[in-house]
Amino acid sequence: MDYPRPQFQRDSWQSLNGSWDYSFNQTQDSSDLSWDGKITVPYPPEAKLSGVHDESYHSVIWYQRSFSVPKDWQGKRVLLHFGAVDYRARVWVNGQLVVTHEGGHTPFHADITGVLVDGEQTVTVRAEDDPHDLSQPRGKQEWQEKPHGIWYPRTTGIWQTVWLEPVSDTHLKSIRMTPQFSDHGNSISCRFDINRYPATGEDLTLEVTFTSGELTLANDTFKLSLPKLERNIGLAMNGFEEWRQFMWSPEHPNLIDVKLTLKQGDEVLDEVSSYTALRVVEAREGKFFLNRRPYYLRLALDQGYWEESLLAAPDSEALKKDVELAKAMGFNGVRKHQKIEDPRFLYWADKLGLLVWEEMPSAYHFTPESIGRLTREWLEVIERDYNHPCIVTWVCFNESWGVSDLAHSGMQRDLVAGLYHLTKSLDSSRPVVGNDGWEHVLSDLLTLHDYQRDADVLAERYGSEEASEDTSFNVLLHHGRVNILDSSPIAEEPVILSEFGGIRYNPEPGEAGWGYQEADSPEKLLEVYAAMIKAISGGLAGFCYTQLTDTFQEQNGLLYMDRSPKVLLEDLAKATREGR
Repeated sequence: MDYPRPQFQRDSWQSLNGSWDYSFNQTQDSSDLSWDGKITVPYPPEAKLSGVHDESYHSVIWYQRSFSVPKDWQGKRVLLHFGAVDYRARVWVNGQLVVTHEGGHTPFHADITGVLVDGEQTVTVRAEDDPHDLSQPRGKQEWQEKPHGIWYPRTTGIWQTVWLEPVSDTHLKSIRMTPQFSDHGNSISCRFDINRYPATGEDLTLEVTFTSGELTLANDTFKLSLPKLERNIGLAMNGFEEWRQFMWSPEHPNLIDVKLTLKQGDEVLDEVSSYTALRVVEAREGKFFLNRRPYYLRLALDQGYWEESLLAAPDSEALKKDVELAKAMGFNGVRKHQKIEDPRFLYWADKLGLLVWEEMPSAYHFTPESIGRLTREWLEVIERDYNHPCIVTWVCFNESWGVSDLAHSGMQRDLVAGLYHLTKSLDSSRPVVGNDGWEHVLSDLLTLHDYQRDADVLAERYGSEEASEDTSFNVLLHHGRVNILDSSPIAEEPVILSEFGGIRYNPEPGEAGWGYQEADSPEKLLEVYAAMIKAISGGLAGFCYTQLTDTFQEQNGLLYMDRSPKVLLEDLAKATREGR
C-alpha cells in the first residue's frame, strides 16, 4: 500500500517524494536562498535515508523542487497534499503562498489550480521546528543536543508523503462512518462532506455501495441538497448471528469495501474507494469488550522509530512488517506511543487485524500556547483516523507529561478532563484514556505503569481481580505517583497494565544502552518475559508490554531495532498467549 491516504482513495495521483533542494537558512523569504544540497523526501534531514544525516540543531529547513502536471489532468482542480510536516509549514507554488499549517503529525493540503503556469511548476516549503520549544507537541523527540534517557533524535520538516491529485470542481471531501447495531438490523451511519461549487447546479446524486467479497450489503443512491449530509445506510443482514460472520477482530479482520460515486445527471464527477468494518468496543463491568464479548488485550508498546529513517518509515513494506511481527509474537494489538503513525500502518492493522491505541504526542510545558496546540492537533488526529476499525482507544496524555503538577493544579486537571470530554464528544464509540499510567482524572480504562522486576510481586499485585483493584486504589508504586486522584470518579473501569517489563538483552559487550532490567541470554529473556506474562494473567483486562523493538539507546525490545527477533517468534507467541 503506497497510496498515502488508504481510507479515501482515488485512482489518479502523483507522488512528489524523491530529490528536493534544501537549505537550513533561517530567512523568512526564499528569494535570496542558496541551497545547501539535495535531500530525499520524505525522510527528515536528521535521518540517514534523507542523504543529509545532520542531527545538529536546526530550527528551519527550506525545500524546493519542480514538477509537471500530467496533461490528462487538464480541466481538473489540482490538490497538493502533505502527509505530515514537523512542525509549522508554509508552502508556495510558483512563488504564491498557497497554505500554512501548524502541527507536526497531521495532514494538510492546498488547491493550487489558480497558481499553476504553463510548463514546469515550482513548489517551495519552509518548515519551522524549534528544537527547544517544549510547549510544542513533540512526543519522544529530543530537545537536548544528543538523545538521552527515553528521548530520541529529532524529526524536522517533511516526514510523510508529498503528493498531487486531480479532482472535479465539485468533489467529495470526506466521509465519516460509524457502525450501528440493534436487534432490528445493522447499519452504517455516514456523514458526507462535499466540496460544492454553485455552478454545478442542483442535479447532484451520490451512490454509496457496501460490499463484502461478491456480496452487496447495501446500494444507496440519493440526491444531495447540502454540502454536508448525514445518512444511515442499512445493511442486508438480519440479527446478531448473521452479523457475526462479517464482524471485524484481530482473529477475523473482515473489512467491508465502500465505493462512493458522485454524479451530476449521468456525468460522474468523482469516485472514491474506502472501507469500513462492523465492530464495537466497550469498557464496562471491569472488562474490555470487543463485539459484545469480553476480550483480553495483549498489547506491545510500539514507538514507531527506525534507525535509518527515524519517525518516517523506510518504505510501505516496513509498516506492513511491523504489523505482521506484532501478530507473529502473539500480540493482538499495539499502543502507538507518543506518535501519530502513518495512515498506511493503520491500513495494514485494519487489513491484517491488529488493535491500536492512538496516543497524542506530548508537549512538556503547561502554557496557554501548549493547550491550544495540543487541542488543535488532537482534533485533526481524530478527524484523520476516525474511520479506522483497528483504533479501539484514544489516549490524550501519557504519565502526566505536560501536566506535571496534575495532583495539585486544578487548571491541569481541567485540561485532562476537558480533552477527555472533547474526545468523547467527537467519538462516543471508543474508550478514552485521559492520562495513561497514573494520576487518573477521567478515564474509561484504568491504566497502570509498573516496572516491578519480580514476577512474584507482579502476581501479588495483579494475579487476581481483587489484587488488581487493591493495587489500583491503595498501592503507591515505585514511581511515587498515585494511580487515581482523589477527585476522580473512577470506580469499576477495566484495569490494564499498560507499561511493564522492559527487559534488556543485547549480546554486544560494552554496547551503550539500557532497559528496566537485564537478561544475559535469549533464553533468559524468554524465561523472564513468560514469567511476567503469566504472573499478571489472572486479574487484568489486558496488558501492554514494553516494548516491541529496541529504540536507539532504549534496548528493551523483543526485537532489535532492525526488526530481527531476539528470541524465536513462535516461542514469544506461545509465552504471550499462555498468559491468558
